[in-house]
Amino acid sequence: MFLKPGMQVPVSQLIRGINLQSGNDACVAMADFAAGSQDAFVGLMNSYVNALGLKNTHFQTVHGLDADGQYSSARDMALIGQALIRDVPNEYSIYKEKEFTFNGIRQLNRNGLLWDNSLNVDGIKTGHTDKAGYNLVASATEGQMRLISAVMGGRTFKGREAESKKLLTWGFRFFETVNPLKVGKEFASEPVWFGDSDRASLGVDKDVYLTIPRGRMKILKASYVLNSSELHAPLQKNQVVGTINFQLDGKTIEQRPLVVLQEIPEGNFFGKIIDYINYVPSLVWLKLNT
Repeated sequence: MFLKPGMQVPVSQLIRGINLQSGNDACVAMADFAAGSQDAFVGLMNSYVNALGLKNTHFQTVHGLDADGQYSSARDMALIGQALIRDVPNEYSIYKEKEFTFNGIRQLNRNGLLWDNSLNVDGIKTGHTDKAGYNLVASATEGQMRLISAVMGGRTFKGREAESKKLLTWGFRFFETVNPLKVGKEFASEPVWFGDSDRASLGVDKDVYLTIPRGRMKILKASYVLNSSELHAPLQKNQVVGTINFQLDGKTIEQRPLVVLQEIPEGNFFGKIIDYINYVPSLVWLKLNT
């Protein structure tokens, strides 16, 4: 970004300098501002990847330049990109900007795929060091489908773009995004104790979209597990009571929260008494069989 000592820069501009131009000076300035020092910020970076469950990434610098003990993998970089898109979508919208001007200097986004009209690319990040080569984590959308590619160790910046385009094109050709569950539609129902209704309709609070190999929708399976063995009123609308597991070929490919679709308040006094009379024998039977 060509920052100078003592210069005051809006955080929004630093973010653009980092994301669009790989500004090492912007990385240092942001680290000092956010954490007080580069070392402290590196600690935050490593805590973040640990929280994501990534086992093949460890940072030593805030800007990613070569350093002993610093490493990552294509898979981990793709998962970091996935978390960025999922968790901070407003922040991610910056990554598709093709240029920005700071201090009178117009700078272009180094992700050349943003100009490729054959793909709807909207990010994510380029990188280059002598040891790592030319790298690109890219993402593109097609309808409800979003794919992320990760290319590392390219020989040229054009090479990383060409390989990324191959991966994304292949993904869109051989995968599809399906909508197995819609918000508000009953997926299952369970008995409810002590409520004004004796059963609860269960489903999801957001439409579920899954990206799977084309033609596999017919063998996609869904099952659920409750957080507890019984449901007791009151139950709030969208209260999470379990987990839905989606499986292909016996492997879980996605999990989503199982929620209550309609509020179920406590029943009246007489209804609760009847439930209690029925509940005690069932509880005794349960204990005898455990």
